[in-house]
Amino acid sequence: MKLFWTILKILLALFMIYAGMQHFFKPTFYLPFVPQFLPFKIFVIYLSGILEMVLGVLLLLPKYTKYGATGILWLMIVFLPVHVWDVFSDRPAIGSPQAAMIRLPIQIAFIGLAWGVGKYATGKS
Repeated sequence: MKLFWTILKILLALFMIYAGMQHFFKPTFYLPFVPQFLPFKIFVIYLSGILEMVLGVLLLLPKYTKYGATGILWLMIVFLPVHVWDVFSDRPAIGSPQAAMIRLPIQIAFIGLAWGVGKYATGKS
């Protein structure tokens, strides 16, 4: 079972690092996801990209895996309202209402994945 969670940990880490890098390569893609009330939208995009990359790297460092998983869990929870809002929006941030409906359960799956990695991939229950 630990092997299963270790593989998921590596995949999650690589995804987070890749996703974080995309914030720098395509920052305008993320603009619609930044809530209107937040100032300095590009800064928010870059900051979230840095957080994603750092947390992904932490997952790969055995001593810090728990911190990385916990950070990803909280980051995904912080991002969750944006995805919920998108489902009920007449004009989703990106794509169609159907795409918003797909993104929401994926976000919830990431929360569960981060929790599982933190609990089982570290060997500390």
